[in-house]
Amino acid sequence: MGFLYFLESIRFPALNEAMLLITRLGEETAFLVVALIVFWCADKRKGYYILMAGFVGTIVNQFLKLVCAVPRPWVQDPNFTIVEAAREAASGYSFPSGHSQNAVATFGGVALTIRNRYLKAAAAAIAVLVPFSRMYLGVHTPADVLTGSLLSLGFLMALKPMVTTTKKTAMKDIIGFLLVLAVCFLLYVELYPFPESFDVHNLTSGLKNAYTLLGCMIGLGIVYPVEKKYVNFETKAIWWAQIMKVILGLCVVLLVKEGLRAPLEAMLPVYPARAVRYFLIVLTAGLLWPMTFQWFSKLGVKNELRNH
Repeated sequence: MGFLYFLESIRFPALNEAMLLITRLGEETAFLVVALIVFWCADKRKGYYILMAGFVGTIVNQFLKLVCAVPRPWVQDPNFTIVEAAREAASGYSFPSGHSQNAVATFGGVALTIRNRYLKAAAAAIAVLVPFSRMYLGVHTPADVLTGSLLSLGFLMALKPMVTTTKKTAMKDIIGFLLVLAVCFLLYVELYPFPESFDVHNLTSGLKNAYTLLGCMIGLGIVYPVEKKYVNFETKAIWWAQIMKVILGLCVVLLVKEGLRAPLEAMLPVYPARAVRYFLIVLTAGLLWPMTFQWFSKLGVKNELRNH
């Protein structure tokens, strides 16, 4: 807590706002946007790599939160104050830090695979700044952010060979392993006899993430072989077509994510509906939207032909 008290002593409004912006780069939205940009526009295998590191990190992170049940810093020490604007996104147990795990998986994955040294440096900086922001805002201890960061770094290192391997079944093997892991986590959350005193928010969060991850992994298990055999989309396109591809694609994914929430929850219980919704999100992002990429890749070519 000593280090957190030091950070508390140097806070001032402008820096508080900067850290609140930086910390958002460790949220689910940033993870999905970055992973999809890489997947759609740069390199499919590297996109899968970032997605896999994020998924396995989230499963392990949620499992540890439920097992360790470590309270937040201000609960451990009632005299400690946090930046109040960060409280809403920091409910539940503290260890390990989910934002740190997400940021390192996302931007650490980019830093480890990208060639451009400026983008590599920027991604690495974000992977460091997000964990720091969690401590500055007072919502995590050094142990929380260090553990979350190291876990993600370990997963990135373990999965790195999938980017370069020539083994044809490597990706299927990893997806299969993660699917089994997601099922095991769901069974643990659903069947383990948690005590009545257990934090309800964390149990709810565990259930939500368990069904989310199960839907994602089932979707990924379908997307990988089907896309490879029947779609096999091209990531390359002229720069302005890439921007169009990303903006329109993210709008389509957001429409599926938010537009199907109410209809699915009207037909199914909340958590299974979430699993189906994220399954459809993965199918949309991995199969349906990429079916349009052939058109995007031809846009620049058509313009060049007209100019000549």
